[in-house]
Amino acid sequence: MSPTQTSSATVTVNIVDERIGRLIFSNPTHRNALSAQLLTALDESLAALASQRIPVVILGSEVGQPVWSAGHDIRELQHDHDPIAYGKPLEKVLRRIRAYPGVVIAMISGSVWGGAVDLAMSCDLVVADRSASFSMTPANIGLPYTTSGLLRFFNNLPIHVLKEMFFCAQKLDAERAEHFGVVNRLVDSDALEATALELAHTIAGKAPLAIAAVKEQLRILEDLQPMPVQAMEQIAELRRQACESSDFDEGLAAFAERRPAVFGGR
Repeated sequence: MSPTQTSSATVTVNIVDERIGRLIFSNPTHRNALSAQLLTALDESLAALASQRIPVVILGSEVGQPVWSAGHDIRELQHDHDPIAYGKPLEKVLRRIRAYPGVVIAMISGSVWGGAVDLAMSCDLVVADRSASFSMTPANIGLPYTTSGLLRFFNNLPIHVLKEMFFCAQKLDAERAEHFGVVNRLVDSDALEATALELAHTIAGKAPLAIAAVKEQLRILEDLQPMPVQAMEQIAELRRQACESSDFDEGLAAFAERRPAVFGGR
């Protein structure tokens, strides 16, 4: 087991056997928030596992915590008003997971917030216990989500459930998440690790090249979403306006001060 230290955060790599790797991320003082350093460590760890040709990876924080991940480290948003843009640490990790030449299983215990929901949904399979919930909270602070990010939700959720998650920023509980297919296996907490490992061993016993080929085909098919240049430019302008708005500053201030935000739409 080898930890990668990132200030107060760590990413630990555990090779279960020659076919299965465990990636455990931890940022205990900030509810396992996805800081830029933590995301960089995750990206490096996934690249290392890919170079070792590990066909199955189980990704998650420690089981039994109330929060799987609080999403983006809100402290960093004071300096980076668009943390989900192309080339930013979270997007790099999401692309790494989607392009990983094997299966990545998210093992979830506790609540999942913001960008961490995108992290979980970018994995190939999700195993969760009944404490799991999923909350998309960008609207609470005035952050507009990216088209690529919305597409991942669009491919996994009915459109009205997607809109509810993004418009209301309320929790999708474990039972509803299972109902809508976000969660593959929903189990009690004491069975979570065993269930994830059983699924991993099942996949690891199959032909890895065939699975990698199917995964890449599905990734390409999901990405076949043609968009006119004019629409891309329009979206970029809408996102720019939101990221540079007074509402974004108000959302961050309200979060830091633990009070309701008062948005003015400008």
